Amino acid sequence: MIEFNKDGSNSFFVKYWQKLVTILPGVTVAATIALAATFLSEHYTAPVMLFALLLGMAFNFLSEEGGRVSKGIQFSSKTLLRLAVGLLGARITFTQIMELGLTPIVIVIVAVFATIIFGTLMAKLFGLSTQFGVLTSGAVAICGASAAMAISTVLPNHKDHERDTIFAVVAVTTLSTIAMIAYPILISLFHLNDTQIGIFLGGTIHDVAQVVGAGYSVSQEAGDVATFTKLLRVSMLLPIVFGLAFLFRNSRGEGQVKAPFPSFLLLFAGLIIINSLGFIPQEILDILKQVSRWFLVIAIAALGMKTSIKQMASVGGKAIGLIVAQTVFIAGLVLAILLVGI
Repeated sequence: MIEFNKDGSNSFFVKYWQKLVTILPGVTVAATIALAATFLSEHYTAPVMLFALLLGMAFNFLSEEGGRVSKGIQFSSKTLLRLAVGLLGARITFTQIMELGLTPIVIVIVAVFATIIFGTLMAKLFGLSTQFGVLTSGAVAICGASAAMAISTVLPNHKDHERDTIFAVVAVTTLSTIAMIAYPILISLFHLNDTQIGIFLGGTIHDVAQVVGAGYSVSQEAGDVATFTKLLRVSMLLPIVFGLAFLFRNSRGEGQVKAPFPSFLLLFAGLIIINSLGFIPQEILDILKQVSRWFLVIAIAALGMKTSIKQMASVGGKAIGLIVAQTVFIAGLVLAILLVGI
């Protein structure tokens, strides 16, 4: 039942109007940074996520002051992030997955699970936490910055949680950009055909945009196969994050708060199913993809605003060594499978 205040105003709408007014300044700042990052990305052909992070970190003082924008920054880095990840389901259909055939499906499944297991074990060897190993290896194995953001939402909270998430996003974005340039050159040494090259690029480079750039720099066929293979890796986000949510369901972080149920993944799964059935018009799909992209950029800008360069430096060389090792592992594994043949 809708309640009214003594003055006759609707308490339900007043409550949410007040919340909107509270978060609007921070969301506006994050959105402005996202616009600037997009402008720079389009003019300098560099990853928009990296620009959003770096620009956001330059405005870190706004979140530290705890002023008018702090609640909006918090909302952007959490709520908008979850919604953006959920909307990623609009990019995938079961038909796209089945068109890949058996070989890339087997390669992707083996590579994703093997990389996460390898990364988690290596984290212990490097003296880092299991959660950090899961976060970075999941980002490397699945879809880069988007996977890092999604996985971070189901891991238990701790004092360095946001710093570790930002590190994972920065690291996989940087390594993905390097791979986009280096992999097409290196893979030519192994005399693979265009289909195999596409599977390698789609199965190893972290972010979607860099996969597309690397694939089509080789050939049209390599670009098509790389894109489809990458979409298959993106579809692994759903079972992996659900599985991690189950594994960490009883874990407690700071403040003794349990890891939340990832309800945004229901949106992710629902959109895949509805899109696969052809119930979403192409015009609506295009809008959903754009909204998801913008929400992701805004969320990353907000996360950048919550992280200082000093905090990033405190992660240490071991963390860098770990994520580089994970990147080398998945590249070596996929290449070995292609050379041996399955």
